[in-house]
Amino acid sequence: MLDDPLFYVVGGACLVVLLILLTGIGGFGKGGDFNRKHANRLMRWRIYAQFVAVALLVGFVYLRTKG
Repeated sequence: MLDDPLFYVVGGACLVVLLILLTGIGGFGKGGDFNRKHANRLMRWRIYAQFVAVALLVGFVYLRTKG
């Protein structure tokens, strides 16, 4: 599994989702101008990144069980 490059792509996509989520939560917790300007945009980016990560994960599992 570790020799498959798609494994690292899936892991990277999951890390991107985590970073976006933590940035959004941090902005929400801090409040203020940053939260007002960027909260909705960050959560939309998280949804898009999460969709990509799940699609890659499903593709990875499909290819690993097929081959």
